[in-house]
Amino acid sequence: MNNLAQRLLFTVVALPTGIFLIFWGAWPYAIFIALILARAAWEYADLFHLAQGKSLRWLMVAGVTGILLVRFLLGTGHDHWILALVCAAAALYQLVQYERGYAKAGSAFAAMLSGIIYIGLMGSYMLILREVPEHGEWWLMLTVFAVILADTSAYFFGIRFGRRRMVPRLSPKKSWEGYAGGLVGAALGTPAFGLLFHVFGMPKDAAFSVANMALLGLCIGLLSPLGDLTISMIKREMKLKDTSDILPGHGGVLDRADSWLWAFPIGYYLALYLS
Repeated sequence: MNNLAQRLLFTVVALPTGIFLIFWGAWPYAIFIALILARAAWEYADLFHLAQGKSLRWLMVAGVTGILLVRFLLGTGHDHWILALVCAAAALYQLVQYERGYAKAGSAFAAMLSGIIYIGLMGSYMLILREVPEHGEWWLMLTVFAVILADTSAYFFGIRFGRRRMVPRLSPKKSWEGYAGGLVGAALGTPAFGLLFHVFGMPKDAAFSVANMALLGLCIGLLSPLGDLTISMIKREMKLKDTSDILPGHGGVLDRADSWLWAFPIGYYLALYLS
């Protein structure tokens, strides 16, 4: 089975599961997101080839899950103390490790803190977007399809028309033509899916106007590729192609979720602004 067929098979299985859980909401959806982010944190820890290995993975998973749980139960108003606690705990742990003889405790501290905050804070928007007071589940659905449209359009446009390399050091296969295709695909496709969603119950509210949905798609198409490039930057430095091989045709969970880490904060704040 070639790479494209594997990608399509994975999408056919994963997408309906995700949609089902989005509309179920509450704890089932929260657990689903927690599992995704926990695996992403585990892979992020592995990227740095640090000798702490397994303990670093579990500490990142614990930190990411903690941020997710606080934001799910208490909202975003408690970010100040949870982030301060994470910073202090990470520093204390690595200070102890250094005194025990671990020479790369400083590097481990930087990796640990960046992973917990980047994946935990950015990733938790996958959950809190669902909790937006005005039709959060539909804003979440639009964001999901906007990032899928951006990724898919960029992939196919890049294969067919890609000539000018966008970031040759980070990702040689990415082209400006593919990026433009992703931008157009998300900006036009998001309102098209929105019109379809009206058939399945999305309210005919002014917030879900064609212009607003196009704006959502445009912003996600414009900015979400930066999430992909951020993880690519780390993989290039560490001389890795994928973060793992757990997903057929996609690599690791972090390889699949990298652009989502940017898309969902964008979707959340646009939903608040436009609702």
